[in-house]
Amino acid sequence: MNIPNSLTLFRIVLIPVLVALFYWPEAHTYFLTAAVFAVAAGTDWLDGYLARKLGQSTALGAFLDPVADKLMVAVALALLIERYDAAWFTIPALIIIGREIVISALREWMAELGKRTSVAVSYLGKIKTTAQMVAIFGWLLVSPDSDGYLYYANIICLYTAAVLTLWSMVIYLHAAWPDLRDTASN
Repeated sequence: MNIPNSLTLFRIVLIPVLVALFYWPEAHTYFLTAAVFAVAAGTDWLDGYLARKLGQSTALGAFLDPVADKLMVAVALALLIERYDAAWFTIPALIIIGREIVISALREWMAELGKRTSVAVSYLGKIKTTAQMVAIFGWLLVSPDSDGYLYYANIICLYTAAVLTLWSMVIYLHAAWPDLRDTASN
């Protein structure tokens, strides 16, 4: 167990904390929930940075890191779907969650074919993740009855994240298409 893997496990442990704070019946929980999510998002960046900087990349970390990321994003979006209970929020949130499932399955399948590098994380994937984290943080921070600049900035962030999510999925599928086509014809 090294520092990057410990940070990844810490991010997973923060998920039930996020859920508990989300349902805590106090007014200040919006800030606390957003703060927990921000800490988790920060550990996502930090564990990857430390793994590279300290030369502590491991097979366990390569497995756990994307699992922790997807769990945190999916759980937070599921909570927010309940909070906002509207198609304008649910549709982009489901696009994000659905893409994460599709790409995770694609990576697993490509790994079985020995071609995982065909669907390695791209720079666009990193931008997509940042957009998702910013959008989720913003929505956790505000109450459903909020109005004003932050509310509308959150809408822009959410839809930007959804578009980047779809765009990156198309890029991953395009990169994997030759292998998908070859496997389908066998």
